Amino acid sequence: MFVPLSEASLTEVRSMTKLAVPVVLAEMGWFAMSIVDTVMVGPLGPSAIGAVGTGGILFMTLMVFGFGTLLALDTFVSQSFGAGRLDECHRWLFAGLQLALILSVVVMSAAAAGVLLLPQFGFHPDLLGPLTTYTERLVWSAPPLLAYVVFRRYLQAMNVVRPVMLALIAANLMNALVNWSLIYGNLGLPAMGVTGAAYATVVSRLVLAASLLGIILYNERGRPSGLHDVAFRWEWERVWRIFRLGWPAALQITLEVGVFAAASALAGRIGPLASAANQVVLNIAGFIFMVPFGLGSAAAVRVGQAVGRQDRQGMRRAGWAALGLASVVMAGSAILFFTIPATLIRIYSTDAAVIEVGIVLLFICSVFQLFDGLQAVATGALRGLGDTRTAMVLNLVGHWLIGLPIGFLLCFNRGWGVAGLWTGLSIGLILIGSALLLVWSVKSRATVFVEVS
Repeated sequence: MFVPLSEASLTEVRSMTKLAVPVVLAEMGWFAMSIVDTVMVGPLGPSAIGAVGTGGILFMTLMVFGFGTLLALDTFVSQSFGAGRLDECHRWLFAGLQLALILSVVVMSAAAAGVLLLPQFGFHPDLLGPLTTYTERLVWSAPPLLAYVVFRRYLQAMNVVRPVMLALIAANLMNALVNWSLIYGNLGLPAMGVTGAAYATVVSRLVLAASLLGIILYNERGRPSGLHDVAFRWEWERVWRIFRLGWPAALQITLEVGVFAAASALAGRIGPLASAANQVVLNIAGFIFMVPFGLGSAAAVRVGQAVGRQDRQGMRRAGWAALGLASVVMAGSAILFFTIPATLIRIYSTDAAVIEVGIVLLFICSVFQLFDGLQAVATGALRGLGDTRTAMVLNLVGHWLIGLPIGFLLCFNRGWGVAGLWTGLSIGLILIGSALLLVWSVKSRATVFVEVS
């Protein structure tokens, strides 16, 4: 029996959609930047494609922990904003930048050590040279990239989202222009190949961070209790609170990204066909996943603001609205994966064997789409409550102790091939999504409000 939504719930759905659409588009814009880099070096040949793709993945594996740690700003800034404490929002911004500086040093040091170790990983000689060159220069994009994350979390938590989307569009255009100029020597500049692609990425990320800083300064120019009224000083206690809340979120994302990376490595052991089909399906599913991932960020903001107002009903409406929107989107993607898988795969490859294997994998993806969306949004909603540990623990158990071992057994012991790997991942995601939905339902009822400070 259909039960109509209340006016308050409809209002929340509209508010959530208004906040989420630019956030989702920004996530898709971020995803598009890596696609542009790979496509732009395509004419240089397989070694260039491999160097840019591999270097980007290796670098982002390190960056993921920094990204995840800074997600804690969603909680602190949104709750302060909901409580009407703009001065506290600014202090959390400053503390986030301080932590980003520390994380930049850590990430750049780890990346530099990784570059020195690249010859030990057995890369093909034709790949090792351009990979080393590309990665050495890409390392310098870490500080502006982490600053961008801080600025974006701050702006989103205060409902300023459309300019973030526009800044990402500008950065993508800049990335494409500088790639075209430096890779191939256009506009009177030298042709630098993959080195030019690395410099283009650094420049685009500098533009991205500078754009968001400019937006913040513009918004604060005449606001009472603006940035000019809050002293910029080092606050170790705030930095530590961000890290303490953020590291479980960082580990959760690392675990989630890592399990798919591990599955890709295992697919590579099966053979080129399995590896190619696996990569195509990961790209398709990953692009769609940006929708619930963005909705999860919006849920963290709306839930956190309601917590700051000490509005329990508003808090629950925000979480359930985001979960409902994600369910609709992911149900739609499941239908697409089930009904037109070959059409989707042909966007990436026309190889008949790749298409055949990819169809099977997309069928499996269609089974877990709903649960993947639920876990992404529930993770964000719980982050709005200040809970980042539950998702971390459930990802560890669901992916690494259940899903991946089952996938390994089905793949190599039962002879299911790459479909066995994805079946195991599907089981893990179904368990994680169901558990996080239950946790959100229970915790959103039991949350005890405390004064924001």
